[in-house]
Amino acid sequence: MKLLLASQSPRRKELLSSLGFEFEVVKIDCEEIIPENIKIEDAAAYLSDLKASAFRNLEPGEVLLTADTVVAIDNQILGKPKDEQDAFTMLQSLSGRTHQVYTGITIKTANKSVTETDVADVTLDKLSDEEINYYIQNYKPFDKAGSYGVQEWLGMAKITSLTGSYYTIMGLPTHLVYKILKESSLI
Repeated sequence: MKLLLASQSPRRKELLSSLGFEFEVVKIDCEEIIPENIKIEDAAAYLSDLKASAFRNLEPGEVLLTADTVVAIDNQILGKPKDEQDAFTMLQSLSGRTHQVYTGITIKTANKSVTETDVADVTLDKLSDEEINYYIQNYKPFDKAGSYGVQEWLGMAKITSLTGSYYTIMGLPTHLVYKILKESSLI
């Protein structure tokens, strides 16, 4: 089987490689719009499945992996920030509180598709305006849902607790990927 990773995320590439899988990175052009009426806990899986559906028809022997991560607090999804002010506002809303990180994955072959979601709860210590500005200026979190990366300074300095998989927060629930690929005998 030939594994195709449809993600440009360096973190997803690193994690999948660390799991021991050989894969090829592919690109999918897909407008990622979440329907207004979708439940927050279903949004990441919806986007992951949307990406998988937008990919060309798979050849026999090919396995496609797509993923998407959303951060949620107060019944609101925090996507990727549009600019520095948006990142600042998001990080202020997460400061001193617990939020959820949902990562959905879709693993698809020519005749089968499996989509699952994993969730983790993350609690951040209070963030000062100076800390938020430091993080934004030095780590430029504009490609990250919720405006932060767990593996970066903010995660190291300010996460006080997490429940669930660290790798789900990073953007790829490795335990689910491994389980589905191995148990399904896809790879």
